Amino acid sequence: MISGRPADGEFASYAKSDIDHVIGDDAVGVLKAQGEQVAALLASLDEESIRGLRYAPGKWTVKEVIGHLIDDERIFAYRALCVARGDVRPLPGFDENEYVAATDFESRSLPSLLAEYRAVRTATLALFEPLTAEEWARRGNVNGYEASVRGLAFHMAGHELHHLRTLREKYQIGFSKLLSC
Repeated sequence: MISGRPADGEFASYAKSDIDHVIGDDAVGVLKAQGEQVAALLASLDEESIRGLRYAPGKWTVKEVIGHLIDDERIFAYRALCVARGDVRPLPGFDENEYVAATDFESRSLPSLLAEYRAVRTATLALFEPLTAEEWARRGNVNGYEASVRGLAFHMAGHELHHLRTLREKYQIGFSKLLSC
């Protein structure tokens, strides 16, 4: 079942510019293709050349960005699960800076981060693939805004594209041929 593209009001207004970069109307297809491309990007990185790499003082390292993408996808997948199953309780927000600061992504190897990324993306796809049209369209309260399941899925994809653009433009990670961000 193709998710359909979310309309304004199905996701946080702050995510619109990121979602606008997502091509198409099939969240599963987009996340599947994007996951393969991101895995290829991560596999192509050299551990030594990115160790401790920040584009400015106080900014996350490349490994922290990867860890953040993993954390964020887990949280958004949980939110999508709750909304898809009709849970009407408001879902809380989270502070991504506190999450990154609470662990040491920099001490992890790239292969371990890549394995975790793949596992999380596989789990996300397993959640989304069997959804019905009704489930994709369900809405819930997420961090103070109304979101549909498809809005959350597109938010995931757009958020990832945002960070990939940052890696390319600010960290000078060369992968222009891998992704159109």
